[in-house]
Amino acid sequence: MAGASFPTREAVDFVIVGSGAAGGIVAKELAEAGHSVVQLEQGPHLQAADFGRDEWGTFNNHDLTWNHRQGLPQTFRKSADETATVRDRVCNYAHNVGGSSLHFSGNFWRLRPIDFMEASVRGTIAGTNFADWPIRYEELEPYYTRVDWEVGVSGLQGPWDPPRSRDYPCPPMPVKGSDVLLERGARALGRTAYPAPVAILSQPHKGRPGCIHCGHCLGFGCEVNAKSSTMITMIPAALASGNYELRTHCAVARVATDAAGRASEVVYFDADGAEQSQRARAVVICANGAETPRLLLLSESSRFPDGLANGSGFVGRNLMFNGYSEVSGLFPEPVNAFKSIPATRVVHDWYEIDPAEGFYGGGGIDGRHPVRSGTAMESAIASSMFGGPTWGSEYKSLLREDFTHSAAFDGHTTSLPLDSNNITLDPEVRDKWGLPALRCTYMDHPDDLATMRFFMDRSVELMEAAGALQIHASFPENGQTNSSHMLGTCRMGDDPATSVVDRHHRSHDVPNLFLCDGSSLVTSSRGQPTMTIMALAFRAAEHINRFARRNEI
Repeated sequence: MAGASFPTREAVDFVIVGSGAAGGIVAKELAEAGHSVVQLEQGPHLQAADFGRDEWGTFNNHDLTWNHRQGLPQTFRKSADETATVRDRVCNYAHNVGGSSLHFSGNFWRLRPIDFMEASVRGTIAGTNFADWPIRYEELEPYYTRVDWEVGVSGLQGPWDPPRSRDYPCPPMPVKGSDVLLERGARALGRTAYPAPVAILSQPHKGRPGCIHCGHCLGFGCEVNAKSSTMITMIPAALASGNYELRTHCAVARVATDAAGRASEVVYFDADGAEQSQRARAVVICANGAETPRLLLLSESSRFPDGLANGSGFVGRNLMFNGYSEVSGLFPEPVNAFKSIPATRVVHDWYEIDPAEGFYGGGGIDGRHPVRSGTAMESAIASSMFGGPTWGSEYKSLLREDFTHSAAFDGHTTSLPLDSNNITLDPEVRDKWGLPALRCTYMDHPDDLATMRFFMDRSVELMEAAGALQIHASFPENGQTNSSHMLGTCRMGDDPATSVVDRHHRSHDVPNLFLCDGSSLVTSSRGQPTMTIMALAFRAAEHINRFARRNEI
């Protein structure tokens, strides 16, 4: 379906920047409500037929993600007193319709009631911007359920999961080898491993097929449309509305404002590198937790000298990555953990770490293949973890054995919001359009490092209880230098002095500008934020539509 076509010099109701987890939902909801919508996406509109299993292209050439070799550099430093240098895949996100929902692992944990009010319950943490959300779980629950059913989630209510108004639309995925071992270890220690909720269909749902268990999920697009990306679940409905135009290969440069300080048009570079602009009555930015603050900072003007919507000074601040740890084990029997989806079981016994441990944190542990992506190309990593030759016929034999006999238990954990962790504009490095590159400054809080170590130690215990012959454990003890989760950089809140958008995702400073993506999160989640980002998008679209109907934008 081609969708609508709107002239650039006539204002549409909404311009939406980005088509990922949030942008695809907001576009579909507003277009179906009858509003004229133009969505600008910096990458192509791929289809299932475009996806394959090219491991070299995916992990070395970054076919589905931005990187500096495409003229889109990012720079990184650990602290403000360092000079940032260009690095590949610092903030790792997609360049295609559907955004990173196209190639994510599909782990879809809901936040729990504690996540929304943890600062009040746990207490403030010195040196951080740890705070309560302006909303509560009960407010977001109906929208979590909409994600379950409209986007498509497979799962089974777990023993500690928050209340839900409706069961999952699809049963859980069948357990895979690595997760049989996770269950074995958990039972031996008196812990509970239960089916992981995933945005991958275990059976046909809404005209889409169930998973074929090809083993190429994380990093890859789904060749049968079983993965619940906005590319396949939301964008077709938006196009069918007749009120929606999707413009691809459009890199947004800035949001312009009129004399009254209202967003009036979005300036972008088209596929030929020519500068264009689309006039709009309102703008919704859903570019992700790194590119959304960058775009606001690029949109500075005499009226907004510190960046658009940055009266609080909080644009770009409080960047959270989510922590991780990985423990790999070698087993006497074949595990074949590379088969099927990344994870089918999760342990949430330590969703909240006991404050008696002396630090803040929490998260979950799931079973995976040791090379994270589960691909043969990276299997050398798995073998070297356990020692042995690295070349020749003996290496090949070892590789064959280790690749099929190993499993990993990965920890996914919290991150604390810090002023010192942020997204800013690099003063020296520029992208291919001449715009300042994204600069990331990040160093994990001591509590985050302690949490990652804690989960690594718990995973080692689970691996030992599962019967591993050899174990290799790691976490980024010197701090993380990259992530696919960019959260908190334009946080929502009731106080305009300490937040960028209000509880309805409207900018405190610009009444017809809305922001909704990972940047809106106030706390980091327990390592899997996409389900919450999508629920927030459904909720934001409902409020935006209501405001528009009442002429309140």
